Amino acid sequence: MAVPVAFFALFFAYPVTAIVGRGLKAGGDWQFGRIGDVLARPDILDVLWFTTWQALASTALTLLIALPGAYVFARFDFPGKQVLRAVVTVPFVLPTVVVGTAFLALLGRGGLLDELWGVRLDTTVWAILLAHVFFNYAVVVRTVGGLWSQLDLRQEEAARVLGAGRFAAFRRVTLPALAPAVAAAALMVFLFTFTSFGVVQILGGPAYSTLEVEVYRQTAQLLDLPTAAVLTLVQFAAVGGILAVHAATVRRRERALKLVDPAQTSRRPRGAGQWALLGGVLLTALLLILLPLGVLVERSLDGAGGYGFGYYEALQSVGAGGSSTFLVPPLEAVGNSLRYALVATLIALVIGGLAAAALTRRAGRLVRGFDALLMLPLGVSAVTVGFGFLITLDKPPLDLRTSWILVPLAQALVGVPFVVRTMLPVLRAVDDRLREAAAVLGASPLRAWREVDLPLVRRAVLVAAGFAFAVSLGEFGATVFIARPDNPTLPVAVARLLGRSGELNYGQAMALSTILMLVCAVSLLLLERIRTDRSGEF
Repeated sequence: MAVPVAFFALFFAYPVTAIVGRGLKAGGDWQFGRIGDVLARPDILDVLWFTTWQALASTALTLLIALPGAYVFARFDFPGKQVLRAVVTVPFVLPTVVVGTAFLALLGRGGLLDELWGVRLDTTVWAILLAHVFFNYAVVVRTVGGLWSQLDLRQEEAARVLGAGRFAAFRRVTLPALAPAVAAAALMVFLFTFTSFGVVQILGGPAYSTLEVEVYRQTAQLLDLPTAAVLTLVQFAAVGGILAVHAATVRRRERALKLVDPAQTSRRPRGAGQWALLGGVLLTALLLILLPLGVLVERSLDGAGGYGFGYYEALQSVGAGGSSTFLVPPLEAVGNSLRYALVATLIALVIGGLAAAALTRRAGRLVRGFDALLMLPLGVSAVTVGFGFLITLDKPPLDLRTSWILVPLAQALVGVPFVVRTMLPVLRAVDDRLREAAAVLGASPLRAWREVDLPLVRRAVLVAAGFAFAVSLGEFGATVFIARPDNPTLPVAVARLLGRSGELNYGQAMALSTILMLVCAVSLLLLERIRTDRSGEF
């Protein structure tokens, strides 16, 4: 456990603590009165209100749309089910910048609905909410549907035999069993939307900000570190509370239920009602997911002279059309992102694998606390982490400000939680007697791991690597601070292009977003082919 703890202490706790300390210290003394002063400002109260309101609305809308999908994936068996499961999961691993760009192309001024029917939804409200549903649909489908598929059908059937109606049997038998999973999914959706950055940064404009966007604005644009530090503390407290409640719901779900093989609970739809439900869910999922992505591809091909690959060709040159957005051709961002993501994946596998192994072999409150710590990078301000890297890793022996390794380190922080969550259930399922037998026969701990654990978890390692690669590829909040102008990543390049006026910059942003989307989608489809756990959870 020493290596993961040291990694998180040095590259997560230290930068975050340092940036908060700089904001709350004056003349060497802590100025805690600044917290009340900042939180009393009307503009900050507006940010807190919008952050909370949009997170609650996004969570409710996601549950409303995704819970029927969870039921369909859990209880129905139909052709193409595994492919569709992969398709609905694609948005979850897409960079938030790509999601924001897709909905900008669909709902923004000059977007598809505006051009075809003159319909333009308020991009500062509806587009943000729908983009969050798009992004988090798979969280509900996989978390709730994964448990739903393992609930024994005979319990509900027994209630029906005793005279309960269909709805009464669901309310009294199935719903209480599903409640922890629904709560866990809702908390995760709330966490991701509460800390939303890329989506709100692109769609919200200057009038609407979440805490994460406001931290970026106060840090990068206004250089107001005290305000940024207070907002970071508020977000940290909120995220800590959410994760604590989430951990409790997960433990309750693990202890309370006796589960069965999902293959025993899924069946072909029967009757017109079930076929209609299946068709409605499939139509909703495909429209929600494929329409924004399809518009993204269409916009990348729709040039001034008609459809073609002009925007893609322009990515190969510096200053195309008079643009000075980059010091290098924008297409180089593709190679940069792939190299950074590969290194970040390797780091995440090492740190996450060691952490998962330690969590498997130990128990107690300290271990549970460390498990929760591993999840914090998913919710704590990535902007704070990125800026903290710049002000803390600037002295020997860790003067890394000009080193390329900064970007993979920041990306690995986001990848580690996915590695741990993927490998931990598999490692816990390995029979300890196998390790003990290897030790009795003289195997060292390293050899026992290589010859006992590794063959059993090899597929889980590949899945973990795939998720770590995809999320590293799309990391934006921290990378926007530390990616060098001559080595931009894909999400940073897209944001820079969208931040400049001109049709060519917009088209290039759409082209880069399409490339990034395709890389992430291919990665996820490959993951689905090597998964052995078909329960549906991540």
